[in-house]
Order: sequence, then structure tokens, then C-alpha cells
Amino acid sequence: MKTHTSFYAPKYWLTWLGILLLRLLALLPFTLGLHVGRLIGMTLYRLLPKRRHVTDVNCRLCFPELTPQEREQFVKDVFKNNGIGIIETAWAYWGNKKRLQARTEYRGFELLDEALALGRGVILLGAHYSQIDLGGLLFSAYKTPVATTYREHNNPVMDAIITKGRSTFSIPVERKKIREIIRKLKQNLIVWYAPDQDLGRKNSVFVPFFGQTAATITATTNMVRFNNSPILSLHLRRKDDDSGYILEIVSVPGFPSGNEIEDARLMNLAVEAGVRKAPTQYMWVHKRFKTQPDGDQKLYNTKER
Repeated sequence: MKTHTSFYAPKYWLTWLGILLLRLLALLPFTLGLHVGRLIGMTLYRLLPKRRHVTDVNCRLCFPELTPQEREQFVKDVFKNNGIGIIETAWAYWGNKKRLQARTEYRGFELLDEALALGRGVILLGAHYSQIDLGGLLFSAYKTPVATTYREHNNPVMDAIITKGRSTFSIPVERKKIREIIRKLKQNLIVWYAPDQDLGRKNSVFVPFFGQTAATITATTNMVRFNNSPILSLHLRRKDDDSGYILEIVSVPGFPSGNEIEDARLMNLAVEAGVRKAPTQYMWVHKRFKTQPDGDQKLYNTKER
């Protein structure tokens, strides 16, 4: 483990510069912040051709009904929303909590109350929306503490900053610490878990996501099984008029089914339902379909022309 002193080594100076920039971006008022975020997104669109290509492939696979012109606009909008997501992350860590929560519409939270009344904790099925960290801050207006699972960042300075930032509105738990996750459920807490990324073959099954075969982890089934905890899904999106956000709790019908493959399918359907409410606000920049049953991972290898 890196010591606190080693965080200030020269190799991390650029990281600290980026963190300083984030602190400054957190000062932006809401409307201006969205505008600056879109400019950042379009800058990244031009500077990151590989990620642009990945996003285009995902769009082509998941939204085949779009024309080439519509697909190009879709990809641009994804980058704009990811640029806004940078601003929203800054707001989540250092922004005005009450002002942001005042801009939020909360729907379906009575389902969460009913689930918590069972006393077995709640698995809250999340997803990698562009405003993922801000979603945690907005959710914290709900009184019951939420434990948020995460993957440790490769950069120890960034990991420390992210963990500290998320600690202001949640209880961060590294996703491999299953015993700690189960302990939180036994304490009747909410555990937010996002299983919508391709983590390879290990502990995964292949089920559809937006009509495409996707490696999907089965850990959610195990977490529900350990404590017989109810599961709900959290949908998050920015309003179309840019006035604020919608946090919506919905049920996951049929889960658990008694079969981990069927559970994974139901889970993907729940995530897909949330994404379809604001498709370009999802992180399509990730290689969601890189692992396939036949071992062919060349889907994203074509050079962008």
C-alpha cells in the first residue's frame, strides 16, 4: 500500500493538477457547469478516437435502427454527457449538496421503504450512468445509509480521492470484499451494486444486453442468496430540459428466479430499461461486448477510418 507521503512523488503531480482542476470546476453554477461539460465532452470526442470508435461500435450494435447521421449524433451526445459527468463528479465531491438535491425528483422510493421493512437489507441494482457519482450524492437525501461497491483505482492517489469523495455521501466497499457486503446487508443497509461491465469470463454468464450477447457477472445472485435480501433497480437521468435529475426506484420482476443465468438476463433487462430512458447518458465508451462465448474479442479492433 502506498504511504501518504508517496502520494506527492513527482509521478503523481499531473494527477494532483487534474484534481485541482476538478476542485475549480466544482465551483461552477449549475447551468454554466452543464455548458462547460459539453465543451469538455466535444474536446474529448476529438482527442480520443479509440473511445469514439468503441462508442460507435456499441451504438451500431445496440441501436441498429439509427441512420449513420443519427449514430454520429448519438456518439457526440454520449461524449457530451460524459463531459458533463466530469463536472457532476466534481459537484458530487465538493459541490453544494442541498442545492443539487433540490433539483432532483425522487420516484418510487416507497418500494425502498417496503423492502427495508423486511430487515434484510436491499441490493440496489445500479449502472454506469455518466452522472454515476452525482447519483450517489443525490440518493443520500434518503436517510438510510447506502454502501457503494467499487473497483480499486490503479492510481493510488485517484483511489484515495475517489474513496474520500464518495465517503461524504456513502460507505465505499471494494467489490471483492464479499464478507463486508454481506455484513452491510445483515445490518439492514442498502448495497448499491453495478454489474453492467464486461469483467471477462470468470464468474460470468452470457446473456443478452440490448439484443447482444454480453458477459454478465453472477455476483448479484449470490449476494441476494446469502441474506435473502430483496433487490430493486435504480434508474438515474438528467431531465431533458436540463433543470435537474430524476432518481427512480423500480422493481426487478422475477428476481431471484432460482437460476443464475435467468437472473443475469433479468438483471440486464432492468439495467437496459433504465438506460433506454436516456440512452446517451450511459457510459457507452466501455467495451461492453469484448468477451464473447467463442473467445473472439476482435469486435472493437477495427481501425477507425
